[in-house]
Amino acid sequence: MKDDNCIFCKLANGEIPTNKIYEDETFTVILDASPATRGHALILPKEHSANIYELPDETASKVFLLAKKLATKMTDILSCDGFNIIQNNGEVAGQTVFHFHMHLIPRYFGDGNEEKLSWNHLDLTEEEIAEIREELLISGL
Repeated sequence: MKDDNCIFCKLANGEIPTNKIYEDETFTVILDASPATRGHALILPKEHSANIYELPDETASKVFLLAKKLATKMTDILSCDGFNIIQNNGEVAGQTVFHFHMHLIPRYFGDGNEEKLSWNHLDLTEEEIAEIREELLISGL
């Protein structure tokens, strides 16, 4: 289902012109209009889901396979030195458009984004790590 008020739905479904680099029945992949690096692209599902929590399992499986294939091709074509595959969920995590999407960001030595795509690391004790582990023990997915 599409959301008529969602700009990414409109981009993914061809209602707004894009710099499309790939399309299949489930996804449209476009160059980011405000790229972090040369070749920065977005994988946009054609069906609307606000985030990964709402994304159907089948679409989630397909998006990661597509990201792997595209990153491999893009690395060869662009001769980049590395690759970030980023997906944000929620405002606090950096999501600004609430339509699930995945960033494909080719990385180049000296591209100026070394600090922007990282985070501060916590200094946790063994006890704190053990507590977190106990909270997160998950079975039966």
